[in-house]
Amino acid sequence: MIIDAVQASIPPLVLIFGPFDPSGASSLPADAVTCAAMGCHALSTLTAILVQDTARTEDIQPIAPELIDDQARCLLEDMSVQAIKVGPLYTTESISVLAQIAADYSHVPLVLQLGRLPDESLIADIDIEDVQMALFELLLPQTDIVVADHHLLEQWHSQGAFSDYEAATPAEALLQSGAKWILTSGAPLRPGHGSYMLQGQQNQTASWVWQAPAARLSDADGPLACAITAQLARGQDVQQAVESALAIVNASGARSFQPGMGNRLINRSTP
Repeated sequence: MIIDAVQASIPPLVLIFGPFDPSGASSLPADAVTCAAMGCHALSTLTAILVQDTARTEDIQPIAPELIDDQARCLLEDMSVQAIKVGPLYTTESISVLAQIAADYSHVPLVLQLGRLPDESLIADIDIEDVQMALFELLLPQTDIVVADHHLLEQWHSQGAFSDYEAATPAEALLQSGAKWILTSGAPLRPGHGSYMLQGQQNQTASWVWQAPAARLSDADGPLACAITAQLARGQDVQQAVESALAIVNASGARSFQPGMGNRLINRSTP
C-alpha cells in the first residue's frame, strides 16, 4: 500500500535532450520550467553548451557523443521515462547516438523540435548539410511527432534540402523520412490566415488557428513542443496531445517580456 502511494505521487517523467541556453530562452533550462508548470518532472541530457544572450549566439560547444549516451542511459536505466523531447543537435555523431537510444527505447514517445541550424562558423569541423541529412535519415524514423515552423521548412526546401524526396511539400518529405506525425506552425490556411497543421502517415490532417506573434520571440514553438511532450507523457495519443497542448499554450506569446537588448522571451512559468 505504501509503495502504491509513492508510485501514485510520482509526476510524469520527461527526458529532454538539448543545449544549455544561459539566457533561459530555449532548450535547457526553459523546457524544464515548462515541464514543471505542466506538472511533469524534467530529466535532462546536455547536448551542447551555448554562449548566448537574447540577441545572438556567439559560440557553440557540442558535448562528446559518448557523454550524451552516458547521461541518457544512466537516467533511462534508473527511472521510467514517459516521453522524450529532442531539441537542437549539432553533430552527426550526436544524432547517431540519439537515434540508437530512441531505437532502444522505441516504446517511449519522442518529440523532435526542428529549429534553424547554426552558422558553421560557430562550430568547428561541422558540415551543416551532413547534420541535416543525419536528422532526416537517422532520427526522423524514430520520431513520433516533429514540430517545425512552416517558414523554416520552406527555407530548407528552397535550399534543396528535400530534393531527394518525391513530395509536394516539405511536411510530406518529413513524413516520407519516417516521422509518424508533422505539426507545422504558421502554415498558410487561406490568404491572410495561418494555421497549425497536423499531418500523419495515413493522410490524417487537422488544423487549428495560428496567429503570428505580436513581437519577435525566442523559441516561439518551444513551449508548444514541450507541452505536447508533457501530454504524451500523460498517456494521450498524438492528436489528443497536440489539441491539449495548443489549448494550454496559445496565450503564451502574450506573456512575453524583454530582459535584454534582443528578442523577447516567453514567460514559461505559467502554463
